[in-house]
Amino acid sequence: MNILLIGSSGRLGSAVHTALADRGHKVLTAGRTSGDFRVDLTDPSSVAALYESIGAVDAVASAAGTVPYKTIREMTADDYAAAYDGKVRSQVELVRQGIHRIAPTGSFTLITGILARTPIATGTAASLANGAVEAFVRAAAVEIAPQRVNAISPTVFTEALDAYGDHFPGFPAVDLADVAQAYVRSIEGVQTGQIFALD
Repeated sequence: MNILLIGSSGRLGSAVHTALADRGHKVLTAGRTSGDFRVDLTDPSSVAALYESIGAVDAVASAAGTVPYKTIREMTADDYAAAYDGKVRSQVELVRQGIHRIAPTGSFTLITGILARTPIATGTAASLANGAVEAFVRAAAVEIAPQRVNAISPTVFTEALDAYGDHFPGFPAVDLADVAQAYVRSIEGVQTGQIFALD
């Protein structure tokens, strides 16, 4: 397959890129500052330009999304708007604009996270954004068939425990290689409207 991977330079994106390439797929990479193509996912016109540049693909996979982490007393209206733009609208635009660009039986794989299911302190924006993306996936799957859309929803990465472990006390960690395999399952499989949780 020809697969567009957004956010390939990060920890997760690098693991997904390796997993897909190892299975013989051609992976086109895109990011804000690195990759084969440049894109600002928070700007719908930039997403449109990306799709114009790459032409038709079989699948789109997102490993990108940013949200602020602050206590709710520190959060501002702009912080919540940034979470929406950085993780929800950005990925919704990949699907909304991409349904006319991917193969008739192609797929989208988005990224959410465990905070949609289990909250932590300072995580209200992430919980809000992840939950919104997961609700969108379930609803969009109904409308875009036979194209497919799923979300990958992991807990904290084993490889990131040094930086984020204190924020997830007692949470089991998941290896990036296992998360990358969930992307393979979503892209090469037949399921749609699914949230692949890795707790």
